Amino acid sequence: MTSKIKIHFLGTADAIPSERRNHLAMLLSYEGENILFDCGEGTQRQIRKAKLNPCKITKILISHWHGDHVLGLAGLLSTLSMSGYNKTLNIYGPKGFKRNFEDMLRLFHFEKNYPINVEEVSGKFFENEDFYLEASPAEHTIPCNSYNFVEKSTIRINKEKLKKYKIKEGPHLQQIKNGKDITYEGKKYKAKDLTFEEESKKICFIVDTRYKKELYEFAKDSDLLITESTFSAELETEAKEKMHLTSKQAAEIAKKSKSKKLVLIHLSARYERNPKQILEEAKKVFKETVIVKDLDVLEL
Repeated sequence: MTSKIKIHFLGTADAIPSERRNHLAMLLSYEGENILFDCGEGTQRQIRKAKLNPCKITKILISHWHGDHVLGLAGLLSTLSMSGYNKTLNIYGPKGFKRNFEDMLRLFHFEKNYPINVEEVSGKFFENEDFYLEASPAEHTIPCNSYNFVEKSTIRINKEKLKKYKIKEGPHLQQIKNGKDITYEGKKYKAKDLTFEEESKKICFIVDTRYKKELYEFAKDSDLLITESTFSAELETEAKEKMHLTSKQAAEIAKKSKSKKLVLIHLSARYERNPKQILEEAKKVFKETVIVKDLDVLEL
């Protein structure tokens, strides 16, 4: 059985929320990790609507300190404090994030009864045996990060083969996983016949950035590229001035990076009644494109 990566799209709006779209927030769940990407205003309520438990959040990755990406953070931290949160909460952000965070704590007083670790990050900043996280500076009006979640390729045991050969649980399974052949109840088994390689998976998050070629490399070979699409192609000049992407540019990043699927988020409220325009523009460049709604869930 392979591990599942599940992404809850808690909020998909841009700076102005609508009746259907909340400010930006996404929760990635994997192997006991629950990683929140951005925490716009109203994120707590979206978490409740999605039937999720905020106390299971393990990490928070903030792209930048604009209100539509962070105004839900103080309230969420307070709720965790009142709900018996018992882990160390790791929060990551771009250059200058730590000072803004400390100012926020001074402004919004709450009983901080759990450890909070805050780091300004660039490049690979977290790694364990299952996955790693990396950040890359975006080009926005203030310091901003794009993020990658990369699940490492791993050797997994084929449970159907174990059942077929009636091999039960025991220390010999770890030997198989380590690539070593075993002898079980007098019979020899080759590790390669009882295992398979689960390929690496990559999810790239890009929000609030001006179009730049460096994004091709950061998003390279993504299984899922989740990126802002604030403007339609006809507003490319305005997008450049305000340091955002158009739908066409988002699709070009997906195509040039050889990503498998593109997910458009952070849509301007002007397209609330007609998101089809954004989707069609992107699909002309990159066919495997979708627009998600609040509370949609994708699995890999």
